Amino acid sequence: MKHELLVAGFGGQGVLSMGMTLAYAGMLEGKEISWMPSYGPEMRGGTANCIVIVSDAKISSPITTMFDTVIALNQPSLDKFEHAVKPGGLLLYESTNIITLPTRTDIQLLPIAAAVEATKLKNAKTMNMVVLGAFLERTHVVEVGGVMEALKKVLPERYHHLLPLNEQALRRGMELSRQCVPA
Repeated sequence: MKHELLVAGFGGQGVLSMGMTLAYAGMLEGKEISWMPSYGPEMRGGTANCIVIVSDAKISSPITTMFDTVIALNQPSLDKFEHAVKPGGLLLYESTNIITLPTRTDIQLLPIAAAVEATKLKNAKTMNMVVLGAFLERTHVVEVGGVMEALKKVLPERYHHLLPLNEQALRRGMELSRQCVPA
């Protein structure tokens, strides 16, 4: 198994922490991982993306231009990276931030209203965990237990009281993914 993922959105949406959490989870499960962040100079509101590769075998190069999955958290990211999904791959997007829908017919499309669900959980910052849960349900790249262990490493200790909420967000994303039949 080798899964190449690109996560993209605005700074402040949890793009880099989602990628880092996934990479840590893969590492904790004994898999080979690569995490390569990229972000603009702005603290919030600028562009951010990261490439995560999780594999059972050695990763020959962390550089790739075509992905098994692209997660787009906003319209500019969808516009920029829709073409980067391998045929037959998955384009998961945060549907409340998308005005112009994807047009490709050779990939699976998975719209998730993660911002709405995060609001229901009374914490907008859980949006990225809702998305990560939807991704995990479709790909099974790592286990939820691995993600929860990874969150203990990624989140500063002062936020560990939010671990149960993050798990709730992950599981809600998994439910939403099961409910959505990909196009």
